[in-house]
Amino acid sequence: MPIRIAVLVSGHSRGSNMQAIIDACRRGEIDGQVVLVIGTRSEAPALQRARESRVHTRVISPRNLSEEEYAQRLLHALEEAKVDLVCLAGYMRLLPAAVVQAYAGRVMNIHPALLPLFGGKGMYGERVHQAVLETGMKVSGCTVHFVDEQYDTGPIIVQRCVPVEEEDTWETLAARVLVQEHQAYVQAVKLFAEGRLRIEGRRVRILPPKS
Repeated sequence: MPIRIAVLVSGHSRGSNMQAIIDACRRGEIDGQVVLVIGTRSEAPALQRARESRVHTRVISPRNLSEEEYAQRLLHALEEAKVDLVCLAGYMRLLPAAVVQAYAGRVMNIHPALLPLFGGKGMYGERVHQAVLETGMKVSGCTVHFVDEQYDTGPIIVQRCVPVEEEDTWETLAARVLVQEHQAYVQAVKLFAEGRLRIEGRRVRILPPKS
C-alpha cells in the first residue's frame, strides 16, 4: 500500500523540500502520497504552496499552548489523517517528545550540513552555511535523518556532498546544497516507502530491494 505522508513546516518555510516530496509522489518515484501539511502560521509560504498543489493543510500553532497540548493537537491531526511517515521541512521547533515517541522511526528531518557537524539548537539556514565558510570546510552538503528528542542527533539515513568553492558566499553555498537536499529527501522517503530502512542503534542500514 502507498504510504501516507504528513509534512510539518514553520512560519517562514518556503516549502521547496515539501514540494520535492509531493512531486516525487505524483510522478510515481515514491510509492506514497502527501496527505497533510501542518504549519504553525496560516500565512506560511509553504502552506500556500501546499494549497496550490491541492494538498490538505492545517494550522496548529504552539502559541499559548503547553507542550503537552501542542503535542496532542499534532497527534490528533496525524492520527486522523492515518499518517505513516512524518517529514519535517523547514520546521524550526523541537518536535514534542510525545510525537517523537508515538512515531518512533517514522519521523524524518533534513539538515543543510553534514551532521554531526554544524547541527544543534539555533543552527539553521544562513547560520549553518556561514559556519561552514568560517571554518574553512572544503565540502558541505545535507543530511536526512530520523528524528529523536534532540536537535539534529537522530540516526542518519542519507547524506550528499557538495564542494565549497573559494568564492562562495553563504547564498551560493546554500543554493548548491538545496539542489542536493531535494534529491536526498526524496531518496530517503522512497527507501522508507519500500521498507528498506532498518535502524540498528545509531545506524540506519539500507536494505537491498525486495525481490
